[in-house]
Amino acid sequence: MAWTSFPVSKLQGAIRAPGDKSCSHRALMFAGIAEGTSDISGLLEGEDVINTAKAMAALGADAEQKGGGRWTVKGVGKAGLTSPRAPLDFGNSGTGSRLMMGLMAGYPIEARLIGDESLSKRPMNRVINPLERMGAKFDHDGRGMLPITLHGSSKLKPIDYVPEHASAQVKSCVLLAGLNADGTTRVTEHRPTRDHTEKMLRGFGVDLDVVNADGARSIVSIDGGQTLQAVDTQIPGDPSSAAFLIAAGLISPAGGVLVEGVMSNETRDGFFRAASMMGADIGAEELGDAAGERLIDMQAVGSPLKGCAIPDYLVPAMIDEFPILAVLAAFAEGETKVTGAHELRVKESDRIAAVVAMLRVNGVDVEEHEDGFIVQGCGGPPPGGGLVETHHDHRIAMSALVMGTASQKPVSIDDAAMIATSYPDFMAHMASIGADIRQA
Repeated sequence: MAWTSFPVSKLQGAIRAPGDKSCSHRALMFAGIAEGTSDISGLLEGEDVINTAKAMAALGADAEQKGGGRWTVKGVGKAGLTSPRAPLDFGNSGTGSRLMMGLMAGYPIEARLIGDESLSKRPMNRVINPLERMGAKFDHDGRGMLPITLHGSSKLKPIDYVPEHASAQVKSCVLLAGLNADGTTRVTEHRPTRDHTEKMLRGFGVDLDVVNADGARSIVSIDGGQTLQAVDTQIPGDPSSAAFLIAAGLISPAGGVLVEGVMSNETRDGFFRAASMMGADIGAEELGDAAGERLIDMQAVGSPLKGCAIPDYLVPAMIDEFPILAVLAAFAEGETKVTGAHELRVKESDRIAAVVAMLRVNGVDVEEHEDGFIVQGCGGPPPGGGLVETHHDHRIAMSALVMGTASQKPVSIDDAAMIATSYPDFMAHMASIGADIRQA
């Protein structure tokens, strides 16, 4: 069913950021293989994370939902993971499926991984290749896409690996396999990616080294044979979800939006830095920390925006936020240029093509390039009035609905069901700050 976002004169209110999806996945996985029982609070209970919880339960961990984002997880500890009786369904989650391949690879188990139509079109060879070098085996149709059957091994070999693409999922997958390898596994990155795996593994008692060399290059090393220890952890607020609320505040004709408890991590704050380069009025107040991450409150008010060239070094730190950045670019004065974002081609959709189509159908002049796009801003509210094809991509759907709150005419999307994969409270949160979003 189509949903339509109507222009409103003001957005105002305070929202507590939903739990970070990346940290939620990892907390369930690490608690699931730890020795002892972990209490987790603030977990994002979207479909992607719930599928990870179901997968861990199928592999032998005892994951119990307590309500209100609270979970208790009894880990398998030294007993290890066991083969599931049925295929593990990861729905739309690239993070869940790729990290779980690494987690499972070091156990002598067999598991079949499946997903929805969108996930089944996304490349898995980027994690299959290093895992096969370590000793795991895979059955698939030759394209390296789901469905895939994994054959793990308790005798993995350590490797020194340099990912072809800057990807926290690939790095994390290899490091998790390295937990059960015989020796030291190293991953060398030429551009930094989100470091939640490293921080959270340390919280669960794992010893790993991170060495920065040659400027942007970093080397992460982990010794095999380590056992995780159960901990109590709080999940920080998701900066990727907060980006939609902040953007809504920035393009609103009046009012202001406060988002509370947002994770502040330099590997995840690219959108906010890019928005500031465009003239966004964003304030921040320090709160403390959760799960080894800094927490802040963020305030956004309507701002006159100017287009700019997004520096390549920011790309890994905002890879999920380019659709909502494109919305800001549509409202800005002048040209906004995005390059070096090849990774967008293999997200939940071809996000470069989807972003370009989203803007064009709403009257915005935009050029598509192989590694990005160029937006000619409208210097104010874009025309709107379009029906956006979401291609089952939650970030395209939410970005289009945010655009509609301040465009000249309403903006519609063809489907909103997939928003629940990452931000199940999106509609309620937008309504609470004054958005008018209705189902057709």
